[in-house]
Amino acid sequence: MTSDGGWNGAWVAALDELELDVVRIETMLADERRHAETPPADLWKPPTELGALPLELKPRADEILTRQLKAAQEIARRLTANRKQTAMTARIETGEAVKRPVYVDRAM
Repeated sequence: MTSDGGWNGAWVAALDELELDVVRIETMLADERRHAETPPADLWKPPTELGALPLELKPRADEILTRQLKAAQEIARRLTANRKQTAMTARIETGEAVKRPVYVDRAM
């Protein structure tokens, strides 16, 4: 099957949009000060009616998928670290982990 410019061009545009989404996530992960509560404004939506991926674009699609998976793993790692830090902070602030007297009156 030969690829015409329209079909191939549509796939290139779809991969460009998907790659831009990955770049946004990678940028957010690289910026320690960025707030996690502010998601990217334009969430990527898969295109419809494109048909099969042209073979010459498969390496690029595979590379984007690898980057997506790596970004997802990093997000999961950071979420886990945040949960651990939150649990530790909660124990320190409330004293739940260790029940010791804070003040002992030695005058008695």
